[in-house]
Amino acid sequence: MVRLARALALSLATLPLAACATLGPSEQPVSVTGQISYRERMALPPTAQVQIQLSDVSLMDAPSHTIAEQSFTADGRQVPFAFSFTVDQNKLDPRHSYAVSARITDASGRLMFITDTRNSVAFDGRSRIDMGTLMLVKTR
Repeated sequence: MVRLARALALSLATLPLAACATLGPSEQPVSVTGQISYRERMALPPTAQVQIQLSDVSLMDAPSHTIAEQSFTADGRQVPFAFSFTVDQNKLDPRHSYAVSARITDASGRLMFITDTRNSVAFDGRSRIDMGTLMLVKTR
């Protein structure tokens, strides 16, 4: 009985140490936040579709790979629209390049606004990355 109690006490005492050993800093989730807006003084239709993506853009001659995405209908709301992605660092390759892009389409899928510059994300060990305001441009 005493042996069983000692074994149980020893295993319970080492349990916190085992948990610390398995959770390294690279396994913490990363939060990527920001907002999108545009300069034109016009209201979006209530049926406008908003799409924001975090993508792996490492390969120049291949389509990007989407890591996280937010899509929603404007429902009468207007810019700026906030976004937030939570990314598992285990899914990120430190040798790759990542960027956030956004687009707004009408109900029929016609492109209205889009990001026209690369908005790079530097995953450098921080747990929260604020992208600020990403500006979209009007399409013709």
